Amino acid sequence: MAPRLRAPLRKMARWSSKPAQKIDTAHTPQVNVLRGLAARATTPLLPDDYLKLLNPLWTARELRGQIVDVRTETADSATVTIKPGWGFSAVYRPGQYVGIGLRVEGRWHWRSYSLTSVPRRHDRHITITVKATPEGFLSTHLVNGVRPGTIVRLAEPKGDFALPDPPPPKILFISAGSGITPLMAMLRTLTARGQSPDIMHLHSAPSADDVIFHDELRALEGSEPGYRLHLQLTAHDGKLAFDRLDELVPDWRERPTWACGPTPMLDSVDSVWDAAGLSEELHTERFTIARTDKGGEGGTVTFEISDKTVEIDGATSLLEAGEKVGIQMPFGCRMGICQTCVLPLEDGHVRDFRSGDEHGAGDRINTCVSTASGDCTLKI
Repeated sequence: MAPRLRAPLRKMARWSSKPAQKIDTAHTPQVNVLRGLAARATTPLLPDDYLKLLNPLWTARELRGQIVDVRTETADSATVTIKPGWGFSAVYRPGQYVGIGLRVEGRWHWRSYSLTSVPRRHDRHITITVKATPEGFLSTHLVNGVRPGTIVRLAEPKGDFALPDPPPPKILFISAGSGITPLMAMLRTLTARGQSPDIMHLHSAPSADDVIFHDELRALEGSEPGYRLHLQLTAHDGKLAFDRLDELVPDWRERPTWACGPTPMLDSVDSVWDAAGLSEELHTERFTIARTDKGGEGGTVTFEISDKTVEIDGATSLLEAGEKVGIQMPFGCRMGICQTCVLPLEDGHVRDFRSGDEHGAGDRINTCVSTASGDCTLKI
């Protein structure tokens, strides 16, 4: 191509794709050129105003999915099957999580859930398995209230808590409650790939009826010679004593370990692996953050660009505050790990839930693990 033509063509491509440049898509940059042209062709109306008439999963500005099935797992948990729309990647690593946005009573609610499906499934459907909790508004709705056909927003799969390919020859899995979900994706993927490492799995739940995937785990134990399962039913047997780990897994020091579950359990695991000098062999996923008793006292949060304010207490994150007033806040893990939610603090002070550290104007802060320490302003 003649050099004098390259610059105009590059300029044309940038102009075409600009309306869609912030879309997190699994496809090549050329796809966003098409998205951008669709956006410009339909201005002042959004492309969605036209595309949704053809297919609710076609959109030029966000990733979407449609719930096709909700299957009960236990009394308080269910597996939700989602058909992703255009642009969602079917290539992810077992153990990663996906962001889900669900509209309930006129407001979008966002949370991240571990994928329990096998990557590259032929039908490209994904599954999440959700446990309802008293404080979990969205999880309760997904388990008990969502109907097939519901359209959700999606964020691309993310997370470093993932199984490598090929896997190590010996593995230790430790889980409790809904912490089984990312490990289930790993187990299913290993089976689908025909890989059979030596796996010892310690899982805790109050009773057999509370074990998510109970029958599947027992079937796996019977069909896979390398998989051994120890179920700790805590209502009868008490909690796992990690200081007696040698009795259950004599060679645990030789096994790279993936652990997921409640904070107290993971704190115990961290201590044991730390003391053994094996921290680099331990991979953990925390579904909840430990909020210190040094949290901020709360205050009025101003969202400068959106021109909205909200009063919050010291237990509410800035991310949650923005969502309460209808702002589509950036987020990923919601645990202060992935840095997706980071925004500059325009004015005032905030405090980090985890450490109690205070941040002031000009600092870049994790909105998911920070709360107001007096009045503050975010530029969003």
